[in-house]
Amino acid sequence: MPVTNRKPSLLSRLLRRAIYWIYKRNGWIAVGVVPQPRKFVLVAAPHTSNWDFIYFIGLTEELGIMPHFMAKDSLFKWPVRNFLFDMGGVSIDRKSPQNYVQQMADEFAKRDEFMLTIAPEGSRSNNSKWKTGFYQIALAAKVPFVIGMMDYGKKTGGLGPAIYPSGDYEADMAKVIEFYRDIVPRHPERAVKSITGKEGL
Repeated sequence: MPVTNRKPSLLSRLLRRAIYWIYKRNGWIAVGVVPQPRKFVLVAAPHTSNWDFIYFIGLTEELGIMPHFMAKDSLFKWPVRNFLFDMGGVSIDRKSPQNYVQQMADEFAKRDEFMLTIAPEGSRSNNSKWKTGFYQIALAAKVPFVIGMMDYGKKTGGLGPAIYPSGDYEADMAKVIEFYRDIVPRHPERAVKSITGKEGL
């Protein structure tokens, strides 16, 4: 999982600018501030539409941050390898004796700035509960998780509070529930109904 300092390609820069234009054209406004230091797990929720991804990238452009995401290492091959890195990709070695939680904890340790984005609802396949991988990574890396949101009711997107995991998942999730209480997703009927309990990593 190399840490690359190369300048992003023209293609990736043009793509992000195009996405930012779509985001602004649709009337979105960023709210909140980026926590310091810029090392945290960014919770991307609610996730009920593929448009969430587009608007989220536009939001990060407006906030001036580069979100990272996990992907299996087999995807990082020519001709898309550098493009994936430019867009924030971090490869996961599935053959490693370390699970992906520890691999990401190690990634946090080697970087000065790292904002790892995880959608705990998974693939929008009607999961009954959030997956807890984001929490396990934050706990292992000793970094906070930051609540992200795209509120379709107000056309605002942003970052909520930074929460350091205490190890008591249910208690920490009570804070998250309170934050998301008034957030309106694109398709409310598709939203995961419960974010407590354990659905797996």
